[in-house]
Amino acid sequence: MNFNIIGYFIYLGITIFIILRVGKICYRNGNIYVAELIPNHADICQKINQVLLLGYYLLNIGYCAMTLISWQKISSSTQLIETIGTKTAIIIFIISILHYLNIIILTKYIHKLIK
Repeated sequence: MNFNIIGYFIYLGITIFIILRVGKICYRNGNIYVAELIPNHADICQKINQVLLLGYYLLNIGYCAMTLISWQKISSSTQLIETIGTKTAIIIFIISILHYLNIIILTKYIHKLIK
């Protein structure tokens, strides 16, 4: 029996849930962080945070969908769990790297942009 279709739905469900949840948390807390970086420009802070959230969603959900191409044939439930665990871990790792890159970019370059 081919478990790939079942794996795709489980994987996409888990990863999209994680992406949306982390995105909302980062967006909510990011407003405060960006507002501290750019004082007295609340409208710009809000727009920057919205663009970051949109880019985050598009990049991560698109990457999740594209990784489905690289899956090998899954023939057992054990292999299904291993594959979903590995692929989900990779997505979580990528999300954390992107988060820290955004923080580094914002802190280093935002002051140059508003001057």
